[in-house]
Amino acid sequence: MEAIAPTGAGACLSDDAIARAAAWLRAWDAQGIHRTATVGDQAGADWLIQEATSLGAAPAVEKFALDRLVPVDTYLEFDGARIPGVPVFDAPATEDDGVTGILGPVAAQMSIAVVQLSPRGIYTPEYEELRRNAACRGVVIVCKGESPGLGLLNAERFRQPYGAPAIHVSCKSRDAARRASARLVATSRRTAAQACNVVVKILGQDRARAPVVVMTPRSSWWQSTAERGGGLVCWLESLRSLIASPPRCDVVFTANSGHELGHLGLDDFMSRRPGWERPAAEGGAVWVHYGANIGAVGGELSIQSASDDLRALAAAELSRAGHPPHHTAPKTLVPTGETRDIHRANGRYLTLVGSNPLFHLPQDRWPHAVDAGTVARIAAAASRLVLGLTN
Repeated sequence: MEAIAPTGAGACLSDDAIARAAAWLRAWDAQGIHRTATVGDQAGADWLIQEATSLGAAPAVEKFALDRLVPVDTYLEFDGARIPGVPVFDAPATEDDGVTGILGPVAAQMSIAVVQLSPRGIYTPEYEELRRNAACRGVVIVCKGESPGLGLLNAERFRQPYGAPAIHVSCKSRDAARRASARLVATSRRTAAQACNVVVKILGQDRARAPVVVMTPRSSWWQSTAERGGGLVCWLESLRSLIASPPRCDVVFTANSGHELGHLGLDDFMSRRPGWERPAAEGGAVWVHYGANIGAVGGELSIQSASDDLRALAAAELSRAGHPPHHTAPKTLVPTGETRDIHRANGRYLTLVGSNPLFHLPQDRWPHAVDAGTVARIAAAASRLVLGLTN
């Protein structure tokens, strides 16, 4: 694989670029909660289709089916108090009267285990052990994050619920960790629904070259304006650049729903394009993934890739844009987001991902959670990066 040179000298960021970023972020925030297969999720898809069309693209919709989980009653009751919660979306529901038992920390082996976890906690072996603990009749997850609130955990096994009934409660409910007789209720219903990925295909001049996929998730637990908005701005700016400068190879843009439910949208996208996760020499694609929290206030930006040339290209373009990465992950690190399966298949990918003190929290809103200027700078770098890969 020949080295990829960065594109020409970076220009100063224009006021128009910052204004575009701010307008897109503001519009995203106004759509409401972006949970998969909800009204807000569809509003996000409709808006993105409109924006892509206005740039001169011809977006398509790729639908996939799921049984949407609709919470009915979710709470923890003890000592005469009722603490509201949110179900863990890949745990089974309870009957209407819930489950009863003694609250206590996991190590105490009580019948209703209480544990403090951040949204990142799902990627640990301890979390899997907790969820499969046969001694538990229920699990209470006290949300733990840099800020208080309901920082929900993603449902990696949404289609196959497992373990004991489990709920999230706010970190303000730490009293739930003390031993007491309690009742946990998590009733819900599942309804047949559809969600969709928004896909744009741009045909290249050299169809023999490996295609490039430009991907970002577009669903989440809440409005998630810093979590999702920065990636969507990068996606739109990259699309804008390729429409202005047509690529030599085929490029497929996809903005996926189903992110918080085990990457359902990516699964559907890949099922329609088998083998694209493999190395390019084996018929695979090159993947550019705009991940979470790009441009979040108080966040730090990381590059993830197992390919030296992609790591170098991303670092060069970000530095040229005036926003060098804070971190470059080890090449052996298995991503936790959408490029996880591509990494494991030895595919070729680049991920830009940030941190966010309001990660997975309802407080992640415009304008305080995300910096439009920072997003615009990263998006400018991302656009030049994609131009370098496709021309």
